Amino acid sequence: MKAIKAIALVIAWFLTGSTLIAQDIELLPWQQRDRKDMKPLEYQYQREADVFWSKNIWRVIDVRQKMNKPFAYPQRPLVQIIHEAAMRGDLKVYDPSLVNADQFKKAMSTAEVAAIGVKRDTSLMANAENPDIEETVITHEDLKWERITKFRVREVWFFDTRTSSMQVRIIGLAPVMEYTDAKGVYLGDMVLYWVYFPDLREMLAKEEVFNPQNDWQHYSWDDLFAMRMFESTIYKESNVYDRNITEYASGKDALLESDRIKQHIFETEHDMWEY
Repeated sequence: MKAIKAIALVIAWFLTGSTLIAQDIELLPWQQRDRKDMKPLEYQYQREADVFWSKNIWRVIDVRQKMNKPFAYPQRPLVQIIHEAAMRGDLKVYDPSLVNADQFKKAMSTAEVAAIGVKRDTSLMANAENPDIEETVITHEDLKWERITKFRVREVWFFDTRTSSMQVRIIGLAPVMEYTDAKGVYLGDMVLYWVYFPDLREMLAKEEVFNPQNDWQHYSWDDLFAMRMFESTIYKESNVYDRNITEYASGKDALLESDRIKQHIFETEHDMWEY
């Protein structure tokens, strides 16, 4: 069979007078699984009557942390998957400039998405044929994936009395870019947009994550989020003032407050049990 394919390629080359037609190269000695038809794992139906306690939590995932390195895998980082789908119009994303943008109120157009992170600059350069003449040159630089250093996550934790267990569901995801001035001085973080996570799961189930521990063990981006295979820091919990932790604590105190919220969720689950 392989010999027939090779002969066919040679014949095609002679007929077209061009380079050989590209063929699928098998890089592994076994048949690989095709993820095109993969589906996300369905959540079990949740009755409101079974929810005894719930809490909205906001986290930030820093892709520079060791455990989060797969988020920035250069061959196909997570932000590339999301951003390209948003520019094609296959994924709806929401304007981050609004108050409570993570409530998904205003969708962005594909043109608005395509303009995110794009750098345009003008400069004067001497004409190649006549150095005395200066021409205006416009430079264009698309969004670079390595500039996305964080992801914000909105999730809801709840205690299910039917299964007597604490459950979590991710509601939203937002890529975050480091914002710098013309000199490269760090000015802060800029949220690109918010994505309603249930809309994203179908796509993530078809995309594999790089596994630094085992090349054979494959899992999808949807698996990664479902199994909580990431390191994160809590930056907000639902509260009466709708404040981030950094608005009332800073430095070490902010980290301690993040740990306190995490511990509170853990203790709440244990307090629901009777011994």
